[in-house]
Amino acid sequence: MIKKHYYNWTDVERMCVSIVNQMYADNWRPDYIIGITRGGNVPATIISNMTSIRCEALKVSLRDDNSDSESNCWMAEDAFGYVDEAERTTTKSRWDIGKRKNILIVDDINDTGATFNWIRQDWQASCLPDEESWKTVWGNNVRFAALTENLASDFDKVSYTCHEVNKSEKDVWLVYPWENVADYE
Repeated sequence: MIKKHYYNWTDVERMCVSIVNQMYADNWRPDYIIGITRGGNVPATIISNMTSIRCEALKVSLRDDNSDSESNCWMAEDAFGYVDEAERTTTKSRWDIGKRKNILIVDDINDTGATFNWIRQDWQASCLPDEESWKTVWGNNVRFAALTENLASDFDKVSYTCHEVNKSEKDVWLVYPWENVADYE
């Protein structure tokens, strides 16, 4: 039987405060926050309310299949500082560092790394896929936050996290307060 770890609303609020404090300690502030549907929407909204920074949502659903995930090219373009064709006559470049937006992507858990890896691959593929400058965008302009970090995850670029587990050593089922509801069927 898998052990369950339950978070309550006070735990979640403290974790969100910790993420905000970590960002400010880094002297980094996002232009906007992205919550990954479903689990990331709640902490992203809480962080947004705490900081008065606007919040967006991104639907990434990889549990069963990714055909239901959405590609938001405009977010990738914001992160990269993409210059559209009409403006290129004056800038002569496909991107402008000054136009890059800082974006914080939030999820409840970085479990396997599949969600965050999917976003990185999708954004790069939709906006200047062969551009070497993506290496500087990730970690500088785009950062990832998760309430809980699974140390066994395939994604090791989470900038802000509060609670660590290692599911390869000890499997645990994490239950956040928005998941701890009755079955309404």
